Amino acid sequence: MVEIYLENTCERVKVKQGVCLADLASEYSSLTTYPILGALVNNEIRDLKYKVYNPKCIRFFDITTSWGYRMYEGSVCFMLYKAVKDVYPEASLYIEHSMLNGMFCRIVGTADDNETVANKIRQYMAKMVEDNISFDAKYMLAEDAFKELSKVGNKTTSRLIGDSNQLYCDINYLGDAIHKIYSKMVPSTSYLKIWDFRVYNDGFLLQMPSRQNPQILTSYYDTPRLFKIFREHREWKNLLQTLYISDLNDKVRNGQDNYLIQVAEALHEKKYSFIADEVYKRKDTLKMVLIAGPSSSGKTTSCRRLGVQLSVMGFDVQQLSLDDYFIDREKTPRMPNGDYDFEAIEALDIPRLNADLMAMSQGKEVEIPRYDFITGKSTASGHTIKMKSNSILIVEGIHALNPQLTQQIPDEWKYRVYVSAMTQVAIDDQNIIHSSDNRLIRRMVRDYNFRGYSALDTLKRWGSVRAGEQKHIFPYQENADVMFNSALMYEWGILKKYAQPLLENVPENVPEHAEAKRLLEILALFEPIADKHIPPTSIMREFLGESSFVY
Repeated sequence: MVEIYLENTCERVKVKQGVCLADLASEYSSLTTYPILGALVNNEIRDLKYKVYNPKCIRFFDITTSWGYRMYEGSVCFMLYKAVKDVYPEASLYIEHSMLNGMFCRIVGTADDNETVANKIRQYMAKMVEDNISFDAKYMLAEDAFKELSKVGNKTTSRLIGDSNQLYCDINYLGDAIHKIYSKMVPSTSYLKIWDFRVYNDGFLLQMPSRQNPQILTSYYDTPRLFKIFREHREWKNLLQTLYISDLNDKVRNGQDNYLIQVAEALHEKKYSFIADEVYKRKDTLKMVLIAGPSSSGKTTSCRRLGVQLSVMGFDVQQLSLDDYFIDREKTPRMPNGDYDFEAIEALDIPRLNADLMAMSQGKEVEIPRYDFITGKSTASGHTIKMKSNSILIVEGIHALNPQLTQQIPDEWKYRVYVSAMTQVAIDDQNIIHSSDNRLIRRMVRDYNFRGYSALDTLKRWGSVRAGEQKHIFPYQENADVMFNSALMYEWGILKKYAQPLLENVPENVPEHAEAKRLLEILALFEPIADKHIPPTSIMREFLGESSFVY
């Protein structure tokens, strides 16, 4: 017998040596609201086929946790991969990027129209759920994994493993299907009851369950502006031939990293110039540019760079941060756990903001308040704004696209910009890197460099930050007149040397250790890139330092 500490109940339990987590999960199934999918074992993510031979700390989780949701999502994607291989043996599946309500995919090499393909794949996946097929992982020599994946034509994945410094790696199996999935799997397909596969645009949407209510699908709605950004980014990646990490690594090893930086920065500059041109076209009616986006999207740098472009076009550029309009802390709404909800729109003094914006737009001189984050009080700043006939006001903040924020300002006065790091290079044809991971790494580096926070501090806050984004930012992104993708295809290679030591210092005795290890595994896939060639105006400088802008 060995002793385990069950964190769900805070009790010590004697179990038989070699017991499988699945057996323990069936005994403690009442600990979670929904079926147990996996567990943290000494704060590392494990599937339910893991066996316990030594004393361990165990925390079971379901789909409502980030660990469980990622496990469910990866398993559904692998099930889709097998379905495509079985139904259309000559076809290839490409999982390209996440969307608000699922994963966008393309299937290349079928003679059927997309509706027929979607129906056949959906029916086959439903049958797989009924058949209760086991997901299995095999720990093998990386050399053997390379051969196995090459044999079945998984070129991008086998290249990545072949170029890695790993001695061993996990390879996943679902029946006779084999792939490297960068997440743990649920025990079998019978766990995957909630999903859908439907036609979307020129491809398909693999819908996932709602994390908040896993018995239903995520709400479906069209996001044409967001999808246009993804399409634009795919064209850029095709142009530079950097679809996957292995492509990027090849260019870095061949000394082309400086060229990649130059091209990525030029693409950004071109987009800022385009936005400035669009604003200029409406100069007779526009009075302000509203810029919104989630955490670590590069909003502040985007304000500065767009301001430069607008100045070139003859505008007198004034800038305003919504952070200055926080109400006094004691009046700030609270979350259910009692903490202040600084990301709620009610945390802003909306009446004063609208009054100030209206006065500015009428040419009146207005003193901008300053919010003291130490005392939690709004104070006088002494800073005033007086707009002239050629002035344009840039307003930056997470709520800038919410109609409630500027409800008293006529729509024809406003041009709306949504900024986020929406895309990045993919791991391979089946494994993407979520944009939220991109922003988390950015924020972690910035928090350490400029705010004195550790990686653990950032990871602890990230859950509430993400919940705030889902509630207050993402629902309004399609209100934008234009979207700006602030991701840079080279940035993971840059951020690697800064983020790795921070993540390695996340201690083993906290649950955030699991997330730190997952991010370290992603960073390990990238060749490092030196930051000496990054220009001082780059969005990267907002997180690394040495920017020529004042923040």
